[in-house]
Amino acid sequence: MGLAGNRETNMNHVENAILALEDGTVFEGRSFGFSGEKTGEVVFNTSMAGYQEILTDPSYKGQIVVMTYPLIGNYGVNKEDIESQEPKAEGFIIKENKIYNKEIYFRS
Repeated sequence: MGLAGNRETNMNHVENAILALEDGTVFEGRSFGFSGEKTGEVVFNTSMAGYQEILTDPSYKGQIVVMTYPLIGNYGVNKEDIESQEPKAEGFIIKENKIYNKEIYFRS
């Protein structure tokens, strides 16, 4: 389980989700972690790493971040790379969620 603010989240909980844009365009996908509705400006980030910093960066407050790199989550999270104590982005859109394996974590 992970933490999203003061809410405990289950990263294995997956359900159907949609992203509905202001112009009426709707994208279907799957959600994991937090369940609920969020609104925000959709922005993109081209980083291949640093997702933990992006999620906790205060400059992303009010935004839904789309990661263009297809594989996110393969190196886990840690205390050294947080920008603030809780996620600031309203949402995080990725193509593939890779649950990190402690045996291959780069700081192990």
